[in-house]
Amino acid sequence: MQSYPSYLLENAVNQLAKLPGVGRKSALRLALYLLRQDEQSVQDFAGSVLMLRQQVNYCKHCRNISDTDECAICQDRTRDRSIVCVVETVKEVMLVENTGRYRGLYHVLGGVISPMDGIKPSDLEIDSLAARVAAGGIDEVVLALSTTMEGDTTAYYIAKKLSGLPVRLTTIARGVAQGDELQYADELTLGNSIVNRVPYAK
Repeated sequence: MQSYPSYLLENAVNQLAKLPGVGRKSALRLALYLLRQDEQSVQDFAGSVLMLRQQVNYCKHCRNISDTDECAICQDRTRDRSIVCVVETVKEVMLVENTGRYRGLYHVLGGVISPMDGIKPSDLEIDSLAARVAAGGIDEVVLALSTTMEGDTTAYYIAKKLSGLPVRLTTIARGVAQGDELQYADELTLGNSIVNRVPYAK
């Protein structure tokens, strides 16, 4: 067990080690780095993280993160509002946007159905997606979900939920390999998968 010369240092390491991908050694290195910085820099760092948590909103339309009630993408009237791309998280919105190959709107689910992790359909933004489609004006829903078992299960559930509504359901082309998570796809592959999307087969 690592011994620390200060309880405050140990406490900082414990908090930093809670971040994804940060082990205790990395957390100690980060804590010692922050300790060497001037107080204003550390206050700015801590303040920006606190503001992120307290002031960032979720778009009332698509659930993307935003500084206001409506995200910049939904506000952009040059976007094709007849197409909605369904993604798992905000990270995938940024990935698809970075391809420069898609000009429609988005809908962020907030994850995928995963009984093993206790994530049910009601925990995700699936009902709000169905409500958006039912409200009219959307001709196509693109399912840009990871090609994992959980992603496929979620896609199937959404397809059943939207059945009977006048909307075309498509999915990204399988240039993204079976079993891959979208976040690990390179931008060219992801961009081509969006452009070459195919009808969703239940």
